[in-house]
Amino acid sequence: MQICADVYDHGKLDEHGMTKSERFGIIERILLSRRGVRFVDLQDRLGVSRATLHRDIRDLRDRMNVPIVCDRDTGTYRIDASVERYELPGVWFSAGEIHALLSMQQLLAAFDAGGLLTEHVGPLRQRLLGMLESATDSADDIARRIRILSAAARHYAPQHFQHIAASLMERRRLSIEYVARSKGDTSQREISPQRLTHYRDNWYLDAWCHLRNELRSFAVDAIKTVKTMDAVVQEIPEAELDAALGAGYGIFAGKVLAWAKLRFTPERARWVAAEHWHPEQECWFEESGSFVLRIPYADHRELMMDILKYGADCEVLEPPELRTHVVAQLEMAVKKYGDAVVSPSSVPDGESEDIDEERRPLP
Repeated sequence: MQICADVYDHGKLDEHGMTKSERFGIIERILLSRRGVRFVDLQDRLGVSRATLHRDIRDLRDRMNVPIVCDRDTGTYRIDASVERYELPGVWFSAGEIHALLSMQQLLAAFDAGGLLTEHVGPLRQRLLGMLESATDSADDIARRIRILSAAARHYAPQHFQHIAASLMERRRLSIEYVARSKGDTSQREISPQRLTHYRDNWYLDAWCHLRNELRSFAVDAIKTVKTMDAVVQEIPEAELDAALGAGYGIFAGKVLAWAKLRFTPERARWVAAEHWHPEQECWFEESGSFVLRIPYADHRELMMDILKYGADCEVLEPPELRTHVVAQLEMAVKKYGDAVVSPSSVPDGESEDIDEERRPLP
């Protein structure tokens, strides 16, 4: 299917009350229904000038890639049947809509750091450019004005991703060689893929592990080899997937074990209050201006990393075991700095150090 666009006189009517998109559709239907059509017959059917019809045929051929050929011997126009079948779907975009699509393509290019979709989506960019009259520099201008910065994206093998995506859609099991980073161990697994999750710039495969006989979330970048099997997957209900892998905080699997209650300083509260940490979170402001956030979690590791990044602006109120974990980490961190002495005047207050404030160029 070919995406087409009427960007030249979108919404404008000719002398017979037709838009250019409507004329394009009529021209295509006439050429498909006959072996050859004279120019004058097309002109009479559309009721337009020779110049207008010439432009329509040129735009269909050059910009929409419709294989229109002119038989010089008979003086007729036809669609070349030897060219791979195309179709005008009747979806017509304005110039503004095409700019929006180009912006989406630029976002996707930055989002797809591993290059998975580049070869498939790349041609779309050229097609969209061909739909714009001022296509000379519009894409470059969009690329300059949209930036996506990935802070911790890990690289993965695109070919593995394609095998995984195909198995997900075809509902086939996978045989994978997986490296567990916690211990560095490599194991061979037979898994039933359930869904792909993109979380914090990285991809994870939620699957039933037939080795462990339970649901697991596998980091795609830690999959070293992958092979599609003939066996059909073991289907897991969506509700069971959510309960096992999506109930607690972050990417770590497991049913909810506890609720964390965090207090943020008034300086930090204005930013944290605008953030969404978990679908079931509870939050409120205190009279002092501090912000309290309550969220469920099944594994403290990722939650603790997010708590620690706020430093003195975040305090764990409960449960006691999470507070103990955080205190232990802070004490170990302090020991690493030995006898370093920090004067109070050298520590900026929360307002001036905030990363969300307007950034200033370095001197």
